Amino acid sequence: MTGVPDLASPDVMAVLELLAAGAPTARFEELRRVARRGAASEAALVELDEAVQLASRVQARIGHAQQREAGLAALVDAAHDLTLVDGVDDLLHETVRRARRLLNLDMTYIGLRDADGKGTASFIRTAEGDTTSHSVGLKTTEDSGLGSLVQRSGAPAWTPDYLADNDIPHGPDIDAVVRAEGLHAIVAVPLGHGSRIFGTLYGADRKVRHFTPDEISLLRSLGRLAGVAIEHMRLLEATRAEVTELERDSSRARSSLDAQRRVEKAYIRLIDLVLSGCDPQTLAEAAVKELSGSLIVRDCVGRAVVVTGTPPRFEEDDVRRWTYDAHAAGCPVSMPQGGWVAPVTAGGENLGAIVLAPDEPLTEGFGVRLLQVTARAVALILLLQRTSVVAHDQIRDELLEELLSDIRPQPPQLIARARRLGIAVDEPHVMVVARSEGGSEGRAAAWASSYAHRTSGLMRVVDRCVTLLVPGEDPLAAGNAVSAELAPLLGHTVTVGAAGPVSGPEAVARAHREALSCLEALTELGNLGCVATPQQMGFLGVLLSETHGVGNYIESVIGPVIDYDSQRFTEFTRTLEAYFASSSSPTRAASKLHVHPNTVSRRLERITELLGPAWQTPERALEIQLALRLHRTRRTLQHRDATDRQARGAVSGRPDQAQI
Repeated sequence: MTGVPDLASPDVMAVLELLAAGAPTARFEELRRVARRGAASEAALVELDEAVQLASRVQARIGHAQQREAGLAALVDAAHDLTLVDGVDDLLHETVRRARRLLNLDMTYIGLRDADGKGTASFIRTAEGDTTSHSVGLKTTEDSGLGSLVQRSGAPAWTPDYLADNDIPHGPDIDAVVRAEGLHAIVAVPLGHGSRIFGTLYGADRKVRHFTPDEISLLRSLGRLAGVAIEHMRLLEATRAEVTELERDSSRARSSLDAQRRVEKAYIRLIDLVLSGCDPQTLAEAAVKELSGSLIVRDCVGRAVVVTGTPPRFEEDDVRRWTYDAHAAGCPVSMPQGGWVAPVTAGGENLGAIVLAPDEPLTEGFGVRLLQVTARAVALILLLQRTSVVAHDQIRDELLEELLSDIRPQPPQLIARARRLGIAVDEPHVMVVARSEGGSEGRAAAWASSYAHRTSGLMRVVDRCVTLLVPGEDPLAAGNAVSAELAPLLGHTVTVGAAGPVSGPEAVARAHREALSCLEALTELGNLGCVATPQQMGFLGVLLSETHGVGNYIESVIGPVIDYDSQRFTEFTRTLEAYFASSSSPTRAASKLHVHPNTVSRRLERITELLGPAWQTPERALEIQLALRLHRTRRTLQHRDATDRQARGAVSGRPDQAQI
């Protein structure tokens, strides 16, 4: 009998009753054994077997439905729990935990791409059921492992035995971890949101296992839920970060506004003091109450005019250097020792600086801003008190321009004007022209202004060249002093040309041309960073100087020898000429002089005492030979001129005026 069993049959009814009662399979088998032991016909037994088979199929369907129902219920619970997790890492841990329980797996793990999801490689972020430390942190590439198949296709991929499956693209790193964990069956489903896939959810067993379509579908559904949750959690964390940053910005804005209001109130109080006619000391004391610490107000030449509290112990060179930096920057600058220097300026004029040693570090919002407005208030009060000084500085600049120009008033007028400015231009002055090979021109200008006031001189800065006219009689010493201060300040080499001394307005322009010529000569010779004067440059100085003539050159090179000859009636000059003419051979020189070689040697020793031990170096020897030739030529010309004058006197019958 192959048709539908007769439902009216007692045996079939018994099967239906067992089926309705949810009896186990053993009860159905027992019913079949009882029927076979009884007197049931063959047809009845066939019907009973068919009924039991149908009941088994119904039970299987019911079991499958129940299993699906349980899986869906677990999936709903997982979705609910995923919404309660806070943070991406906790969400990943909850996902692998749920996946492991959902399919009764030995191990589950998740691989994610970079945060933007655009990377080609993934990294295992978390795992559950792992027995080694090799899985978490493992890098999986796009060309190996089940994950590569999932990432390319966007569909699940699985294998009952990973290492034995040759259809999967294997990689040495992944295979090593699989082998270390003892894994066989692996299933992988994508993690993503919409069309974007940013990770893979893996499930694995340590035995060969054939995953059913329901299991794969269930794991994929969990992967979709987890992908949405991960994406939302990332967005939530990004939103939280933005909110936190906005809160910080808001807090900073409120703090800045509060600080600005405090600065405004303090500034109003300071301005009220200025308008009430207070002196700088009162103003500084009022400001230091807000700033807390000790404060010094320095004038444009670096003198302390106001001191409040205990004066800070800063090195003067450091304070001067940072003062120049503050003026060049146009704002307060901090010192490494913990102090601050704020420039006091008005319309580009250097009125001085404020040096503050705060008890506590200054804040950008309030402390530094208050120091800046304090400097402005000090500038205002100094400007009101020193209006005449502003005009005074302008007149000083105009005076130097006139002294350097080719067209100028009569010298007595310039001398009188300079005297009114405290400058004795009719007394000895030296001219210094310094050019920095780098650094801030504003910093150099601020230093030059201070240096000119300190030395009672005049200054100007044009095209990175600092021109200084300062009192003195030694141009080389003045040039070295300028280089010693300016080079460390700018942090670059400074080339200096100096000339002088000169007295009187009419000689200033000439000294400037000579100093500038020395500077240009040093540049052409490649001697950057040096100091030179016409006197120091030897025969080249004769060409560069408008006043340093042949006589000065001879005197500077062999003057001691000439003076020794005239005082002691010796022949050291003639000995030098013979020595150089004999290719520096004492023996041949002695033959020319008709003296013993020992005599020449003793003379040369004495010459060494007069000219210094380096007189035979090639450069110095050349200078001496030039001076000797010029000296001989001058003597010849002077003798010829004297002879001519005597001849003219004899012809006229009266002595020459030069002889009288």
